[in-house]
Amino acid sequence: MKKKLPISKMIASAALAVAAITPSFGQANLGAACGCPTVASRTTVLLSSLPGFTAINGTYGGELTAGAVLTCDKTYIIDQKIYIPSGQTLNIAPGTVLKGRVAPDGATAGVPDPAKASALIIERGGKILADGTADCQIVFTAEADAVDGTYAIANNGKWGGLVILGKASNNLTLAANGPFVPGGAGKLAVANGLGTMEGFATSNTQDQYGANLTAGESFDDNDNSGILRYVSVRHAGAILAVGAELNAISLASVGRGTTIEHVETISSADDNIELFGGTVNLKYISTLFGNDDMFDYDLGWSGKAQFLFGMKTDVNASVDSDNGFEADSDDNKSNNNPKSIPVVYNATIIGNSKSATTSDNSSIAAINAKELTGGEFYNSVFANFKNGFNMVKSVGTVRTGTSEAYHNWSTANGNGSGILKVKCNTFVGVTNPLTVGSSAANVVTADNDQFAADGNVIVVGNTLPGFDYSFTVNNTTNAFSGKNDVTPNPSLSVSGCPTAPVDGFYRAANYRGAFSSNANENWLSNWSYSQVLGATKGLAACPTDINADGVTNVNDFLQLSASFGTSCN
Repeated sequence: MKKKLPISKMIASAALAVAAITPSFGQANLGAACGCPTVASRTTVLLSSLPGFTAINGTYGGELTAGAVLTCDKTYIIDQKIYIPSGQTLNIAPGTVLKGRVAPDGATAGVPDPAKASALIIERGGKILADGTADCQIVFTAEADAVDGTYAIANNGKWGGLVILGKASNNLTLAANGPFVPGGAGKLAVANGLGTMEGFATSNTQDQYGANLTAGESFDDNDNSGILRYVSVRHAGAILAVGAELNAISLASVGRGTTIEHVETISSADDNIELFGGTVNLKYISTLFGNDDMFDYDLGWSGKAQFLFGMKTDVNASVDSDNGFEADSDDNKSNNNPKSIPVVYNATIIGNSKSATTSDNSSIAAINAKELTGGEFYNSVFANFKNGFNMVKSVGTVRTGTSEAYHNWSTANGNGSGILKVKCNTFVGVTNPLTVGSSAANVVTADNDQFAADGNVIVVGNTLPGFDYSFTVNNTTNAFSGKNDVTPNPSLSVSGCPTAPVDGFYRAANYRGAFSSNANENWLSNWSYSQVLGATKGLAACPTDINADGVTNVNDFLQLSASFGTSCN
């Protein structure tokens, strides 16, 4: 991982040198390994022009009633809200690019109309099969993005995002969480177990998730909404209703039969990934440069997650002061079941040291546990946040008993539920590693004792060997003048710690964090945006297939000749 691999042994004339390799090449040549043409040469197609498109009354959009097959010889424009209805499938070939259109102006010139923001929505019973490969990602991005690596990471909220609605469990009840109010505000239920997607302004059935328990429907925790594999979602998170935004990826009551792995989000205006209940599992996920929480869960999510990487925007950016994980169970504090109890192993979450809140957040924490939540976090690395692990403790008239996040965690002052666990994690350069009610002053001796006994390690400052959380990026040019290194060397011990169970989902990992110090175990695709930008050191060995055409030959040699005498990090 940290070895320097000299290139000077190569013998060639400097006259053979060609232009230096640039990030734009990997993007413009997206899909070349699976026979796709260059992005710039692809024909443009509006999704609303596909066969079977049927408008939905009261919605700026409609359903693809015959499903669709999207191929990488075309660029597809998500020009409205495009729905995939129950019984239909959207098939997306590896290397395909889809672009979301910015909403047209509303009553005020220059201000997009929230009701007309574009998005791709997979309805309950519908499926998306976006099964990319390591060298042929599927990319969702903004229409203005030329997909050449130059579209500024400061561009966020340029389209709505990807929404998947399923039939798995949630804890919504009409009494506590309804009736539905457009835009959210915690009032999402239209019936017991049936919610309307946050950010949508109608109660159309196409926008609903879960099951109508009142009408005799049942949850299906094994529900299968399809596959997202090697998928990149960029520059999303636009406002869809006044006062409410969508996320890059919104997953509502999505079942564990759905596959979501090797997925990245870039520059989301709201949360990178938000889960509203459900049982879906996440693996090999990276989130970069988003403006809100990296991972946000609520309404009883009980899935599994492993190998998660999050990286905030540069500290000099004017936005972003939210959490790594925002952990909720029910915004209306009704204490309904099921509680949110996901089980997370091997995350590396890097903040940007901001201390002043600029959004709806009250803590700025690596893990912000609130709203009676549970959850289990093991063998992870959290760095450069104001607060490390924060818990809500106050119990008001609305909250039930002593069931807040603090009480679900504390063994000395808790309720005995033990559904919130934070064990064997390393907190690096975090101002307040443990806080209650967003203040270290509220932490008692028993809390500190439990935090230490649970195997959590505090590293003061940016001093962890082999690990460097600092970085500097120009949010307009995407140029990094300083890069972080996310692989501690030597690897951090998990001796005496819980280990991921061998259950067909988790993978054995004898280290803390998302990445091993063994370069051969890097799970980020060479085509992922973080790799294209070269945002992070220590993740890739020296490449030989320089032009990414699938073979190492003289063409790679010619491109590399300009770099003789240099070293790979």
